[in-house]
This record gives sequence, structure tokens and C-alpha cells, in this order.
Amino acid sequence: MTPPRGRGVLRLRTRADVTGVSVLPELRYPTVTEQVSAARALTAHRPGVCTLRQVGVSRAGRPLHLLSVGRARRAVLVVAGAHANEPTGSCTLLAVARRVLEQRRLRDGISWHFLLCADPDGASLHVTPAPRSLFDYHLGFFRPAGPEQPEWAPSLLPPDRLPPETRALTGVIDELRPYLQVTLHGTDLGGSWVQLTKDVPGLAEPFAKSAAELHIPVETGASDAAGWPASGPGVHVMPAPGVGPAYPSLPDDARHSTWYHAHRYGGLTAVVEVPMWASDLVDDPAPHPAPAAAIGRLARRLQRDGLEVTRVLDETLPRLGGLDGPLLRAARWGLELVPGLASDLLHTPPADLTRAYVGSVDAFARRVPLRAAAMLLRVLRGTDDRAAKQLEELVAT
Repeated sequence: MTPPRGRGVLRLRTRADVTGVSVLPELRYPTVTEQVSAARALTAHRPGVCTLRQVGVSRAGRPLHLLSVGRARRAVLVVAGAHANEPTGSCTLLAVARRVLEQRRLRDGISWHFLLCADPDGASLHVTPAPRSLFDYHLGFFRPAGPEQPEWAPSLLPPDRLPPETRALTGVIDELRPYLQVTLHGTDLGGSWVQLTKDVPGLAEPFAKSAAELHIPVETGASDAAGWPASGPGVHVMPAPGVGPAYPSLPDDARHSTWYHAHRYGGLTAVVEVPMWASDLVDDPAPHPAPAAAIGRLARRLQRDGLEVTRVLDETLPRLGGLDGPLLRAARWGLELVPGLASDLLHTPPADLTRAYVGSVDAFARRVPLRAAAMLLRVLRGTDDRAAKQLEELVAT
């Protein structure tokens, strides 16, 4: 039975609420090494149909692998692992590859290509392969700073400074010229939604049906797609280049990401988001009674939480002795976003007036300082800093 909808705060909904049995204790995501082993097994099983090759290396020298099924010129590219903290894509990618291999009709006139992990360095640092709770998930959390994310880097860096993972991904797109790129993403808390670089008429109905069958709420007011046109519930089409963003302070812009690289060849990109934990608020399309006031409260909470984590960072930096690893860079990047984002929320009219949108902003405003705190906690634990206990209490609450 679906639980009653919340009205004041976000609440979690797991499969236990639907089936009476929680699946989280058995949940486990494959490592990059396991993904590659599974892809090699598929290739060995069907060598006439499948190929596996290296298409680049990461900054740390880790290989990036592409699994191809079929040889038709009309191509679909599926990308997983662009964000280290979104491991559901790795499972999905392998499941889709097996289905394409088993069902010949899916290969009629189409070749399928699977980039197993776009950021293997990031994947090596996000160490929660079987999280039982959001707290457990954040204890091993990692998400790189924006310029170090393969898909987002082109919106933040000049072409001559792009990381090798980005160059590998765009190189694959240039080679395959896919008519469709599907990039598999996820969120820690919320619902499922799709972002399209071009509209796909009729997508909303099968998408909603699939989500309903899996008891996943459709996030109808996703903050990531605030102000974008919607072709149906949970299906958002990225706006034209001249349209201003809902959160002007955020430095990244999807319209300058690798998602648009397929447009050079007449293709489009579909970004599919699924939650690790579902919320009972993000699929409520009812009008919120006071959206501006609610978002104002969330903005002030964001300011408060960001300041609290920043105080710990400022206190501990002198003791870290010039340490500058990916965890610390990512934590600082996140904290630097907080003041501008809070100002956007306080001074910009709500992009959506529904309860779903306010619920999504609630999760977004919690997420930014929480992620920074979680990554800073890992740094402090690694140096046995005395402030680690204080940060652990922040992450736990």
C-alpha cells in the first residue's frame, strides 16, 4: 500500500512500503572491474555480435571500455557512471545489454554501444556498494567537483582543459554519430524523471507505466529541470539556448554539456534519473498553498547548514597541511555553491507552484551541504582530525 503523502517534510519510501519486504539489505552495485568482467563474458558468449574495446583512459590511467552489440551504422549510445554517486546506471546498462543481445528484434538495423563507466576514478572513490540507509550511503560518498565531471566539464572549462574522460566520451560520439544517446543517472532521494535535449512525442505514457509497475514515483516538479517545458509528467525538455536558468548562480549549464554533442549529427540525448530511495512528496502535482514562503524557509535552512559545514572546513584547513585531494576539492566546490543558490531561492519567483516542486527543492537544498559535509568527514577521518566527530553528527542529522 502506498503510504499517505507527507505535507511538511520529506519522508522516505522504500520497497518495504509496497511489498512488506525491504530489498535494501540485498542491494549491491557492481564495481567497474565486475562490469568489465561481465562485458567480457558477454563478448566471449557471442563473439560474432559483441565486441569490447578500450576507448580512452582516465586522469589516473584507468581504462574506459565500450561494449558494442551489433554492427549497424544507425547507433544508440548508452552511458553509465558519469556521476560516481549514482551507481544504479551500472546495473541498468548491463541489463539493457543482455536484453539487446537476447532479443534480435532490438538489433534490427541498429547497433548498441555501452560506455561501461564514464568516470572510473570517481567510481573508485564512492565506496557504498550496498548502502542500507542514507547515512550509510553518505559515509562513503563521493561526487567530483563540477569541472572534474565528464559530462559537465564542457560547460565549465575551455576546450583545451577538458579532462580525458570527457574527450573519450565526445570521441565515441564523434565516431558513432548516435541518433540517440541515453545517459543513466540517479538521485539519492526523490523520484524518477527524464530530461531530453529534444522532445520525444509519446514518451510520457510508457515512462509513467514503467514507473508505476516498479512502484517508483514520477518526479513531476524536478528541481534539476526547474522552468523547463514538460511534454508529460516527469518528461522535461531542455530549453532553448536563449532561455535563462531557474538558478542563475549555478555555473554549469546542461546546454553546454556532452548531452548536446550528439546534436552535431542530428541526434538527441535522453537523461534518465531514478531514485535510490523514493520520497512521497515529489510526485504530488497539487498546488502548494504557499510555495514562495516554503522555498524561503528551505533557502534559509540551506544557508544555515552551509555555514555550519563551512565553519568546520575553515577551522580544519590549517591542520590539513595543504592537502588537496578530490574529496576536499569536491567538498569546497559544493560549499561555494551554497550562497548563490540560497540567494536564487530567496529572490527568484518559484519556477513551479506544486507540492512536487517544493518537495524536490527540499531534497536539493538538503543535498548540497550534506554532500560537502560527508566528503569533508572522509577527509578528516583520514587524518584523525578532532573535528570528525562533529561532522559525523551533522551528517547523521
